[in-house]
Amino acid sequence: MSLWFGSDTKLPQTRLAVISYVIVGLTLLLLIGFWKIQIIDSTHYQEAADRNRIRIIPVLAPRGKMLDREERIIVDNYPSFSVLLLRDDMAQVTRALPQISEGLGLGKDDIQQQLDAAKWLAKYEPIIIKPEATQADVAFIESHRPDLPMLEMVMVHRRRYPPNGFLAGAIGYVGEVSEADIEHSEDTYRPGDMVGKTGLEKQYNEVLQGTDGQRRIQVDSHGRETARLDEVEPIAGKNIQLTIDVDLQAAAEESLGARKGAIVALDPRSGEILAYASHPAPDPNKFAVRISKEEWQRLNSDPDLPLLNRVIQAQLAPGSVFKVVMSTAILESKAVPESTTIFCPGQTTLMGRVWHCWDPKGHGTVDLERALVKSCDVYFYNMGIRLGIDRMSYYATQMGLGSKTGIDLPGEEPGLMPSQEWKERRFHQPWYPGENISVGVGQGAIQTTPIQLARMMGGLATGGVFKQPHLLKSSDPAPEMRFAISPETVEKLTSYMEEVVNPGGTANAAFVPGADLAGKTGTAQTISEQGLQKAANRNEHKYKTWFVGFAPRKNPEIVIAILVEDTWEHSSEAAAPLAKGVIKTYFDKKAGNFHPASVAMNNVAQLPAIPQNPATPPAGTPKPAGQPAGMPEQKQQAPAPAKRSNSTTH
Repeated sequence: MSLWFGSDTKLPQTRLAVISYVIVGLTLLLLIGFWKIQIIDSTHYQEAADRNRIRIIPVLAPRGKMLDREERIIVDNYPSFSVLLLRDDMAQVTRALPQISEGLGLGKDDIQQQLDAAKWLAKYEPIIIKPEATQADVAFIESHRPDLPMLEMVMVHRRRYPPNGFLAGAIGYVGEVSEADIEHSEDTYRPGDMVGKTGLEKQYNEVLQGTDGQRRIQVDSHGRETARLDEVEPIAGKNIQLTIDVDLQAAAEESLGARKGAIVALDPRSGEILAYASHPAPDPNKFAVRISKEEWQRLNSDPDLPLLNRVIQAQLAPGSVFKVVMSTAILESKAVPESTTIFCPGQTTLMGRVWHCWDPKGHGTVDLERALVKSCDVYFYNMGIRLGIDRMSYYATQMGLGSKTGIDLPGEEPGLMPSQEWKERRFHQPWYPGENISVGVGQGAIQTTPIQLARMMGGLATGGVFKQPHLLKSSDPAPEMRFAISPETVEKLTSYMEEVVNPGGTANAAFVPGADLAGKTGTAQTISEQGLQKAANRNEHKYKTWFVGFAPRKNPEIVIAILVEDTWEHSSEAAAPLAKGVIKTYFDKKAGNFHPASVAMNNVAQLPAIPQNPATPPAGTPKPAGQPAGMPEQKQQAPAPAKRSNSTTH
């Protein structure tokens, strides 16, 4: 029996060895696995565990304020709340999507689009799915903490702009970053971040935008906060001080009123912009949260082009304002004797065609002084032929027309000053002598912007020093362009333009007693008077009217350029009177006689009261710090090309 047991039950030594090696190998694998989990991957698993009980909530930095030249607040912030979606457990988020959509009043597709846009972010980084939370949203989130732990509230600072589009053209607005912004930001931006989209908000975005902080909290299994671990305070954006004078701005806004056009006032000695109005303009407060697609489409399709920043983007014929450049060319080039006279019977025949003066009665025999003061078209038709396009183009470009001024705003348009070279390059055609006639009175192919005309007039009045316009207050001198204009020419032209504004002149409606104002009007038409009578739709051919002036005549301190579009009134009636309020306000302030009550819209410069908070902050909500949230990517409508014309102007 023992022999049988011993021989038949004894396992072979090789089998025992194999089993031993397997046991040892498995033990080693287990030990290595434990070592890897406990030592090598301990940080990873610790972070995963922490994410189950610790949440990182962003604390959003407020943008810097905008102040006027006297440090009065123009743009500020107010506290609000946004809804965050935590994406740690995407399977849980996907299951809860219908409930979230219904509870917050958001479309499922909208939430899904935001989730898709954030796929490249780490899953522990939350995204904003509703920038402006209501009282009902807060109640919904608080009552569904156990089953919707992925929803969180964050306090933000919403941008607060002056009402009614006050200074909107210069300020611009903020909006949610687009996919293009994110792609080109080198990981600077995340979905839901707010950036400047237009105006100063965009130009100085890096200065105004602060640095976000964060708050780490401990939560229970239902997602409720049980403890606050630590907090990194956000760094608020820096304030910027503007050159704008709120009182002059209010006067400009009131003067322009509901008219379509622009007013810009600047100091020609420094280039500082004192007032900047462009109408119509959208209310930037509508962009501070998230503008609806319907509203955005309406703004883009509006024939009045409210998204067009007219001060720097309205490229239009300057009309008779260009006669100031023509007069400078005559006096400086000596190509035409100053004593040359032309007889104006109200029309003239040139190049086989009849050209009409704006005054059908005519001006009689006129020299340069009388031609400029009375804005005689017949005189400047003839001067256009005698000077030629290249000479006119030379003086105009040297005085800043046809090129950007360099103002610290995005989107400035260059305008156009035609020349022989330009036409050959653009149309592969020669320049015809007859085209000089239209250019001589500021029409034809020439296009300028209000900011160009303001800088041009300021440079002429200061003897050929053209300061770069700017909106940011700085102790550093502005860049400048110089073009020598003799003191004799400056004296003659400024005295002629003073006659234009004084009683009896074509711009006498702008006269302000004691201001010593000088200036020039201009009325540009897109069709001749004869064609206007035959036009099927006369409203398409209304006037574009200008007034550009400066005061005092010697050593000017303020230049103003005014554009009024689509009016049946000439510039002497439409544009010139609007200068009065701004010029009077400037000199009243200088003399210490200014009273805010004298400006009907002085209250428009005061920021509106902080809106009633739409939601009660959840328990543990930090102090306000943050950002507004977005809008569709801007697709600003481009300015319509100016129509060509040979008609009269004044």
